[in-house]
Amino acid sequence: MNDAIAKSPVAGGTINKDPDDEIAQLRETIQIMKDQVKDMHSRLLEAAVLNNKYIQTIQEYQTQIEQLKKPPLFICSVVEVLGDMALLRQHGSNQEIVTKIPDDMICDIEAGARVAVTGNLAIVQVLSKSVDVRARVMELIESPNIDYDMIGGLKKQINEVIETLELPLTNPELFIDVGVEPPHGIMLYGPPGNGKTLVAKAVAHRAKATFIRMSGSELVQKYIGEGARLVRDVFDMAREKAPSIVFIDEIDSVGSRRTYDGTTGSSEVNRTMVQLLSELDGFDARGDVKIVAATNRIDLLDPALLRPGRFDRIIEIPSPDAEGREEILKIHIRNMKLENVDIDELVEMTDGLSGAELKAIVTEAGMFVIRRKGKAVTMQDFRDAYNKLIIKESREEVAGMFV
Repeated sequence: MNDAIAKSPVAGGTINKDPDDEIAQLRETIQIMKDQVKDMHSRLLEAAVLNNKYIQTIQEYQTQIEQLKKPPLFICSVVEVLGDMALLRQHGSNQEIVTKIPDDMICDIEAGARVAVTGNLAIVQVLSKSVDVRARVMELIESPNIDYDMIGGLKKQINEVIETLELPLTNPELFIDVGVEPPHGIMLYGPPGNGKTLVAKAVAHRAKATFIRMSGSELVQKYIGEGARLVRDVFDMAREKAPSIVFIDEIDSVGSRRTYDGTTGSSEVNRTMVQLLSELDGFDARGDVKIVAATNRIDLLDPALLRPGRFDRIIEIPSPDAEGREEILKIHIRNMKLENVDIDELVEMTDGLSGAELKAIVTEAGMFVIRRKGKAVTMQDFRDAYNKLIIKESREEVAGMFV
Protein backbone atom coordinates (compact mmCIF):
# COMPACT_ATOMS: atom_id res chain seq x y z
CA MET A 1 0.00 0.00 0.00
CA ASN A 2 2.97 2.29 0.50
CA ASP A 3 3.41 2.31 -3.25
CA ALA A 4 -0.16 3.52 -3.58
CA ILE A 5 0.68 6.74 -1.76
CA ALA A 6 2.77 9.22 -3.67
CA LYS A 7 4.43 12.43 -2.55
CA SER A 8 3.26 15.67 -4.13
CA PRO A 9 5.18 18.89 -4.42
CA VAL A 10 2.03 20.78 -3.64
CA ALA A 11 2.30 22.89 -0.49
CA GLY A 12 0.68 21.55 2.56
CA GLY A 13 2.11 18.01 2.47
CA THR A 14 1.05 14.92 0.49
CA ILE A 15 -2.08 13.86 -1.38
CA ASN A 16 -3.49 10.36 -2.35
CA LYS A 17 -2.97 8.91 -5.82
CA ASP A 18 -5.83 8.84 -8.28
CA PRO A 19 -8.50 6.27 -7.08
CA ASP A 20 -8.94 4.94 -10.62
CA ASP A 21 -5.29 3.88 -10.65
CA GLU A 22 -5.72 2.15 -7.33
CA ILE A 23 -8.81 0.30 -8.58
CA ALA A 24 -6.94 -0.78 -11.73
CA GLN A 25 -4.05 -2.07 -9.65
CA LEU A 26 -6.42 -3.94 -7.34
CA ARG A 27 -8.20 -5.52 -10.29
CA GLU A 28 -4.89 -6.62 -11.73
CA THR A 29 -3.92 -8.11 -8.36
CA ILE A 30 -7.28 -9.96 -8.14
CA GLN A 31 -6.82 -11.38 -11.64
CA ILE A 32 -3.34 -12.62 -10.75
CA MET A 33 -4.72 -14.30 -7.62
CA LYS A 34 -7.53 -15.91 -9.67
CA ASP A 35 -4.98 -17.32 -12.10
CA GLN A 36 -2.98 -18.66 -9.16
CA VAL A 37 -6.13 -20.28 -7.70
CA LYS A 38 -6.89 -21.93 -11.09
CA ASP A 39 -3.34 -23.25 -11.31
CA MET A 40 -3.52 -24.61 -7.75
CA HIS A 41 -6.91 -26.22 -8.51
CA SER A 42 -5.47 -27.92 -11.61
CA ARG A 43 -2.51 -29.21 -9.63
CA LEU A 44 -4.88 -30.47 -6.93
CA LEU A 45 -6.85 -32.46 -9.54
CA GLU A 46 -3.64 -33.97 -10.93
CA ALA A 47 -2.60 -34.94 -7.42
CA ALA A 48 -6.00 -36.56 -6.80
CA VAL A 49 -5.72 -38.60 -10.03
CA LEU A 50 -2.21 -39.73 -9.10
CA ASN A 51 -3.41 -40.58 -5.60
CA ASN A 52 -6.21 -42.78 -6.99
CA LYS A 53 -3.73 -44.49 -9.32
CA TYR A 54 -1.36 -45.18 -6.42
CA ILE A 55 -4.25 -46.52 -4.31
CA GLN A 56 -5.25 -48.89 -7.13
CA THR A 57 -1.66 -50.08 -7.53
CA ILE A 58 -1.41 -50.69 -3.78
CA GLN A 59 -4.64 -52.73 -3.87
CA GLU A 60 -3.29 -54.85 -6.76
CA TYR A 61 -0.08 -55.51 -4.83
CA GLN A 62 -2.10 -56.43 -1.75
CA THR A 63 -4.17 -58.88 -3.82
CA GLN A 64 -0.98 -60.45 -5.21
CA ILE A 65 0.46 -60.73 -1.71
CA GLU A 66 -2.72 -62.48 -0.52
CA GLN A 67 -2.48 -64.88 -3.46
CA LEU A 68 1.15 -65.63 -2.63
CA LYS A 69 0.21 -66.35 0.97
CA LYS A 70 -2.36 -68.98 -0.07
CA PRO A 71 -1.16 -72.60 -0.16
CA PRO A 72 -0.92 -74.29 -3.62
CA LEU A 73 -3.79 -76.47 -4.87
CA PHE A 74 -3.48 -79.97 -6.30
CA ILE A 75 -5.59 -81.66 -8.98
CA CYS A 76 -7.39 -84.94 -8.36
CA SER A 77 -9.83 -87.06 -10.33
CA VAL A 78 -12.98 -88.40 -8.70
CA VAL A 79 -12.85 -92.20 -8.94
CA GLU A 80 -16.08 -92.94 -7.08
CA VAL A 81 -18.73 -91.07 -5.08
CA LEU A 82 -19.77 -92.76 -1.83
CA GLY A 83 -22.66 -90.76 -0.40
CA ASP A 84 -21.13 -87.56 0.94
CA MET A 85 -17.61 -88.98 0.54
CA ALA A 86 -15.47 -89.16 -2.61
CA LEU A 87 -12.64 -91.47 -3.59
CA LEU A 88 -9.97 -89.28 -5.22
CA ARG A 89 -6.87 -90.15 -7.23
CA GLN A 90 -4.17 -87.50 -7.16
CA HIS A 91 -2.59 -86.65 -10.50
CA GLY A 92 1.11 -87.43 -10.77
CA SER A 93 1.45 -89.69 -7.73
CA ASN A 94 -1.73 -91.76 -8.37
CA GLN A 95 -2.28 -91.77 -4.63
CA GLU A 96 -5.89 -92.59 -3.72
CA ILE A 97 -7.64 -91.01 -0.74
CA VAL A 98 -11.18 -90.65 0.59
CA THR A 99 -12.37 -87.20 1.60
CA LYS A 100 -15.65 -85.52 2.49
CA ILE A 101 -17.51 -83.60 -0.19
CA PRO A 102 -18.47 -80.04 0.84
CA ASP A 103 -22.24 -79.63 1.15
CA ASP A 104 -22.40 -76.98 -1.59
CA MET A 105 -20.58 -79.26 -4.10
CA ILE A 106 -22.44 -82.56 -3.64
CA CYS A 107 -24.61 -81.95 -6.74
CA ASP A 108 -21.62 -80.97 -8.90
CA ILE A 109 -19.24 -83.84 -8.14
CA GLU A 110 -19.55 -87.12 -10.03
CA ALA A 111 -17.25 -89.94 -11.06
CA GLY A 112 -14.71 -88.75 -13.63
CA ALA A 113 -14.82 -85.10 -12.56
CA ARG A 114 -11.66 -83.13 -11.82
CA VAL A 115 -11.36 -81.26 -8.51
CA ALA A 116 -8.85 -78.95 -6.87
CA VAL A 117 -7.77 -79.92 -3.34
CA THR A 118 -5.67 -78.26 -0.67
CA GLY A 119 -2.53 -79.66 0.95
CA ASN A 120 -4.67 -81.65 3.41
CA LEU A 121 -6.72 -82.96 0.41
CA ALA A 122 -9.91 -81.04 1.16
CA ILE A 123 -11.99 -80.29 -1.97
CA VAL A 124 -12.25 -76.57 -2.66
CA GLN A 125 -13.28 -76.34 -6.33
CA VAL A 126 -14.73 -78.42 -9.17
CA LEU A 127 -12.73 -78.02 -12.40
CA SER A 128 -13.91 -78.35 -15.98
CA LYS A 129 -13.12 -81.53 -17.86
CA SER A 130 -9.73 -81.70 -19.52
CA VAL A 131 -10.04 -81.45 -23.31
CA ASP A 132 -7.21 -81.19 -25.81
CA VAL A 133 -6.88 -77.60 -27.06
CA ARG A 134 -6.79 -79.01 -30.62
CA ALA A 135 -10.31 -80.31 -30.04
CA ARG A 136 -11.45 -76.93 -28.69
CA VAL A 137 -10.41 -75.06 -31.83
CA MET A 138 -12.50 -77.43 -33.96
CA GLU A 139 -15.71 -75.97 -32.52
CA LEU A 140 -17.36 -73.61 -34.98
CA ILE A 141 -18.31 -70.47 -33.05
CA GLU A 142 -19.78 -68.52 -35.97
CA SER A 143 -21.80 -70.56 -38.44
CA PRO A 144 -21.14 -70.06 -42.17
CA ASN A 145 -23.53 -67.89 -44.17
CA ILE A 146 -24.65 -70.84 -46.34
CA ASP A 147 -28.24 -72.09 -46.57
CA TYR A 148 -29.91 -74.90 -48.47
CA ASP A 149 -31.33 -72.50 -51.06
CA MET A 150 -27.74 -71.68 -52.05
CA ILE A 151 -27.08 -75.29 -53.11
CA GLY A 152 -28.41 -76.34 -56.51
CA GLY A 153 -29.23 -79.77 -57.91
CA LEU A 154 -29.30 -81.65 -54.59
CA LYS A 155 -32.94 -81.47 -53.46
CA LYS A 156 -33.27 -85.19 -52.78
CA GLN A 157 -29.98 -85.34 -50.89
CA ILE A 158 -30.81 -82.24 -48.85
CA ASN A 159 -34.17 -83.73 -47.84
CA GLU A 160 -32.36 -86.83 -46.55
CA VAL A 161 -29.94 -84.65 -44.60
CA ILE A 162 -32.84 -82.72 -43.03
CA GLU A 163 -34.58 -85.99 -42.05
CA THR A 164 -31.42 -87.44 -40.55
CA LEU A 165 -29.88 -84.43 -38.79
CA GLU A 166 -32.43 -81.68 -38.24
CA LEU A 167 -35.65 -83.53 -37.40
CA PRO A 168 -34.20 -85.56 -34.48
CA LEU A 169 -32.90 -82.32 -32.95
CA THR A 170 -35.84 -80.02 -33.67
CA ASN A 171 -38.77 -82.51 -33.44
CA PRO A 172 -37.65 -85.52 -31.36
CA GLU A 173 -41.26 -86.22 -30.38
CA LEU A 174 -41.96 -87.48 -33.92
CA PHE A 175 -39.54 -90.38 -33.43
CA ILE A 176 -40.74 -91.02 -29.86
CA ASP A 177 -44.38 -91.28 -30.97
CA VAL A 178 -43.54 -93.78 -33.71
CA GLY A 179 -41.09 -95.67 -31.48
CA VAL A 180 -38.19 -95.40 -33.94
CA GLU A 181 -34.64 -94.59 -32.92
CA PRO A 182 -33.49 -91.60 -35.01
CA PRO A 183 -30.50 -91.98 -37.36
CA HIS A 184 -27.18 -90.95 -35.86
CA GLY A 185 -24.98 -90.19 -38.84
CA ILE A 186 -24.70 -89.71 -42.60
CA MET A 187 -21.87 -90.35 -45.04
CA LEU A 188 -21.60 -88.01 -48.03
CA TYR A 189 -19.57 -89.31 -50.96
CA GLY A 190 -18.98 -88.37 -54.57
CA PRO A 191 -16.57 -86.58 -56.92
CA PRO A 192 -14.83 -83.46 -55.60
CA GLY A 193 -16.43 -80.06 -56.06
CA ASN A 194 -20.07 -81.14 -56.03
CA GLY A 195 -21.25 -79.75 -52.69
CA LYS A 196 -20.40 -82.18 -49.89
CA THR A 197 -18.77 -79.49 -47.76
CA LEU A 198 -21.47 -77.00 -48.78
CA VAL A 199 -24.12 -79.31 -47.37
CA ALA A 200 -22.19 -79.50 -44.08
CA LYS A 201 -21.93 -75.69 -43.98
CA ALA A 202 -25.67 -75.39 -44.56
CA VAL A 203 -26.28 -77.81 -41.69
CA ALA A 204 -24.10 -75.64 -39.46
CA HIS A 205 -26.12 -72.59 -40.48
CA ARG A 206 -29.54 -74.17 -39.98
CA ALA A 207 -29.01 -76.41 -36.96
CA LYS A 208 -29.47 -74.88 -33.53
CA ALA A 209 -26.61 -77.00 -32.27
CA THR A 210 -22.89 -76.88 -31.63
CA PHE A 211 -21.02 -77.58 -34.87
CA ILE A 212 -17.59 -79.25 -34.64
CA ARG A 213 -15.67 -79.65 -37.88
CA MET A 214 -12.38 -81.42 -38.46
CA SER A 215 -10.40 -83.05 -41.23
CA GLY A 216 -9.54 -86.73 -41.11
CA SER A 217 -5.87 -85.86 -41.58
CA GLU A 218 -5.95 -83.87 -38.30
CA LEU A 219 -6.67 -87.09 -36.44
CA VAL A 220 -3.44 -88.75 -37.61
CA GLN A 221 -0.82 -87.63 -35.11
CA LYS A 222 2.92 -88.13 -34.81
CA TYR A 223 3.08 -89.76 -31.40
CA ILE A 224 1.55 -93.07 -30.36
CA GLY A 225 -1.88 -92.69 -28.79
CA GLU A 226 -2.25 -88.98 -29.62
CA GLY A 227 -4.72 -89.54 -32.47
CA ALA A 228 -6.96 -91.81 -30.39
CA ARG A 229 -6.91 -89.32 -27.52
CA LEU A 230 -7.84 -86.48 -29.86
CA VAL A 231 -10.81 -88.49 -31.21
CA ARG A 232 -11.93 -89.21 -27.64
CA ASP A 233 -11.63 -85.55 -26.65
CA VAL A 234 -13.60 -84.37 -29.69
CA PHE A 235 -16.51 -86.68 -28.90
CA ASP A 236 -16.33 -85.84 -25.18
CA MET A 237 -16.67 -82.17 -26.09
CA ALA A 238 -19.53 -82.99 -28.48
CA ARG A 239 -21.41 -84.85 -25.73
CA GLU A 240 -20.70 -82.05 -23.27
CA LYS A 241 -22.09 -79.42 -25.66
CA ALA A 242 -24.99 -81.54 -27.01
CA PRO A 243 -27.03 -81.15 -29.08
CA SER A 244 -24.10 -81.08 -31.48
CA ILE A 245 -23.04 -82.08 -34.99
CA VAL A 246 -19.55 -83.46 -35.75
CA PHE A 247 -18.40 -83.03 -39.35
CA ILE A 248 -15.41 -85.16 -40.45
CA ASP A 249 -14.09 -84.12 -43.86
CA GLU A 250 -11.86 -86.44 -45.93
CA ILE A 251 -12.57 -89.32 -43.57
CA ASP A 252 -10.76 -91.73 -45.93
CA SER A 253 -7.42 -90.40 -44.59
CA VAL A 254 -8.12 -92.10 -41.25
CA GLY A 255 -10.91 -94.58 -42.06
CA SER A 256 -9.39 -96.59 -44.88
CA ARG A 257 -9.27 -100.38 -44.80
CA ARG A 258 -7.15 -101.63 -41.93
CA THR A 259 -3.77 -102.97 -43.00
CA TYR A 260 -0.46 -103.45 -41.21
CA ASP A 261 2.84 -103.04 -43.00
CA GLY A 262 5.01 -103.33 -39.89
CA THR A 263 5.51 -99.59 -39.41
CA THR A 264 4.59 -97.50 -36.39
CA GLY A 265 2.64 -95.09 -38.61
CA SER A 266 0.38 -97.86 -39.90
CA SER A 267 -0.40 -99.13 -36.40
CA GLU A 268 -1.10 -95.57 -35.20
CA VAL A 269 -3.62 -94.97 -38.01
CA ASN A 270 -5.32 -98.26 -37.16
CA ARG A 271 -5.40 -97.34 -33.48
CA THR A 272 -6.98 -93.98 -34.27
CA MET A 273 -9.58 -95.63 -36.50
CA VAL A 274 -10.49 -98.21 -33.83
CA GLN A 275 -11.10 -95.34 -31.39
CA LEU A 276 -13.27 -93.62 -34.01
CA LEU A 277 -15.31 -96.81 -34.50
CA SER A 278 -15.74 -97.10 -30.73
CA GLU A 279 -16.98 -93.50 -30.45
CA LEU A 280 -19.39 -93.92 -33.36
CA ASP A 281 -21.02 -97.04 -31.94
CA GLY A 282 -19.61 -98.06 -28.59
CA PHE A 283 -21.00 -98.87 -25.15
CA ASP A 284 -21.37 -95.19 -24.19
CA ALA A 285 -24.57 -93.57 -25.46
CA ARG A 286 -23.87 -90.91 -28.05
CA GLY A 287 -26.94 -88.85 -27.10
CA ASP A 288 -27.81 -85.84 -29.24
CA VAL A 289 -24.54 -86.04 -31.17
CA LYS A 290 -24.96 -86.39 -34.95
CA ILE A 291 -22.15 -87.32 -37.31
CA VAL A 292 -21.57 -86.05 -40.87
CA ALA A 293 -18.64 -87.46 -42.83
CA ALA A 294 -17.47 -86.69 -46.36
CA THR A 295 -15.14 -88.51 -48.74
CA ASN A 296 -14.19 -88.64 -52.42
CA ARG A 297 -13.08 -92.29 -52.17
CA ILE A 298 -15.75 -94.35 -50.46
CA ASP A 299 -14.19 -97.46 -52.04
CA LEU A 300 -11.20 -97.06 -49.70
CA LEU A 301 -13.21 -97.01 -46.47
CA ASP A 302 -13.24 -99.92 -44.04
CA PRO A 303 -16.53 -101.90 -44.15
CA ALA A 304 -16.85 -101.61 -40.37
CA LEU A 305 -17.12 -97.85 -40.76
CA LEU A 306 -20.01 -98.06 -43.24
CA ARG A 307 -22.28 -100.48 -41.44
CA PRO A 308 -25.67 -99.28 -40.09
CA GLY A 309 -25.46 -97.95 -36.56
CA ARG A 310 -22.42 -95.88 -37.36
CA PHE A 311 -23.58 -94.23 -40.57
CA ASP A 312 -27.28 -94.92 -41.06
CA ARG A 313 -27.50 -92.99 -44.32
CA ILE A 314 -24.93 -93.17 -47.11
CA ILE A 315 -25.79 -90.35 -49.53
CA GLU A 316 -24.18 -89.91 -52.93
CA ILE A 317 -23.46 -86.35 -54.05
CA PRO A 318 -23.14 -86.87 -57.83
CA SER A 319 -22.00 -84.52 -60.55
CA PRO A 320 -24.96 -82.28 -61.47
CA ASP A 321 -27.20 -83.23 -64.40
CA ALA A 322 -28.67 -80.66 -66.79
CA GLU A 323 -31.37 -79.60 -64.33
CA GLY A 324 -28.84 -79.38 -61.51
CA ARG A 325 -26.40 -77.32 -63.59
CA GLU A 326 -29.22 -74.91 -64.45
CA GLU A 327 -30.07 -74.48 -60.75
CA ILE A 328 -26.41 -73.97 -59.83
CA LEU A 329 -25.84 -71.41 -62.59
CA LYS A 330 -28.98 -69.48 -61.63
CA ILE A 331 -27.80 -69.35 -58.02
CA HIS A 332 -24.40 -67.91 -59.00
CA ILE A 333 -25.66 -65.39 -61.60
CA ARG A 334 -28.71 -64.13 -59.70
CA ASN A 335 -26.89 -60.98 -58.55
CA MET A 336 -25.11 -60.34 -61.87
CA LYS A 337 -26.12 -57.89 -64.59
CA LEU A 338 -26.64 -59.99 -67.71
CA GLU A 339 -26.98 -59.04 -71.35
CA ASN A 340 -28.28 -61.55 -73.93
CA VAL A 341 -27.22 -64.60 -71.91
CA ASP A 342 -28.74 -67.93 -72.99
CA ILE A 343 -29.00 -70.18 -69.92
CA ASP A 344 -29.83 -73.25 -72.03
CA GLU A 345 -26.64 -72.81 -74.02
CA LEU A 346 -24.66 -72.43 -70.82
CA VAL A 347 -26.17 -75.63 -69.43
CA GLU A 348 -25.33 -77.56 -72.60
CA MET A 349 -21.83 -76.08 -72.80
CA THR A 350 -20.95 -77.07 -69.23
CA ASP A 351 -21.96 -80.73 -69.53
CA GLY A 352 -19.94 -82.94 -67.17
CA LEU A 353 -18.62 -80.10 -64.99
CA SER A 354 -18.84 -80.01 -61.20
CA GLY A 355 -20.53 -77.34 -59.14
CA ALA A 356 -17.16 -75.83 -58.19
CA GLU A 357 -16.17 -75.55 -61.87
CA LEU A 358 -19.49 -73.86 -62.70
CA LYS A 359 -18.88 -71.28 -59.99
CA ALA A 360 -15.35 -70.69 -61.31
CA ILE A 361 -16.69 -70.07 -64.83
CA VAL A 362 -19.26 -67.55 -63.56
CA THR A 363 -16.59 -65.73 -61.53
CA GLU A 364 -14.15 -65.64 -64.44
CA ALA A 365 -16.88 -64.28 -66.76
CA GLY A 366 -17.36 -61.43 -64.31
CA MET A 367 -13.60 -60.81 -64.32
CA PHE A 368 -13.68 -60.41 -68.14
CA VAL A 369 -16.28 -57.63 -67.70
CA ILE A 370 -14.15 -55.90 -65.07
CA ARG A 371 -11.04 -56.06 -67.28
CA ARG A 372 -12.78 -54.32 -70.17
CA LYS A 373 -14.55 -51.84 -67.82
CA GLY A 374 -17.95 -53.14 -68.91
CA LYS A 375 -21.30 -52.95 -67.13
CA ALA A 376 -22.94 -56.31 -67.91
CA VAL A 377 -21.91 -59.92 -68.50
CA THR A 378 -22.54 -61.21 -72.02
CA MET A 379 -22.71 -64.70 -73.47
CA GLN A 380 -19.27 -64.18 -75.01
CA ASP A 381 -17.83 -63.60 -71.53
CA PHE A 382 -19.09 -67.02 -70.45
CA ARG A 383 -17.64 -68.61 -73.60
CA ASP A 384 -14.26 -66.95 -72.99
CA ALA A 385 -14.30 -68.08 -69.34
CA TYR A 386 -15.12 -71.65 -70.41
CA ASN A 387 -12.32 -71.64 -72.99
CA LYS A 388 -9.84 -70.26 -70.47
CA LEU A 389 -10.66 -72.52 -67.51
CA ILE A 390 -11.80 -75.76 -69.16
CA ILE A 391 -10.53 -75.98 -72.75
CA LYS A 392 -7.10 -74.51 -72.01
CA GLU A 393 -6.54 -76.71 -68.96
CA SER A 394 -7.60 -79.79 -70.91
CA ARG A 395 -5.12 -78.98 -73.69
CA GLU A 396 -2.32 -78.41 -71.17
CA GLU A 397 -3.05 -81.77 -69.53
CA VAL A 398 -2.94 -83.55 -72.88
CA ALA A 399 0.29 -81.77 -73.84
CA GLY A 400 1.83 -82.70 -70.49
CA MET A 401 1.23 -86.40 -71.20
CA PHE A 402 3.56 -86.29 -74.20
CA VAL A 403 6.36 -84.28 -72.64
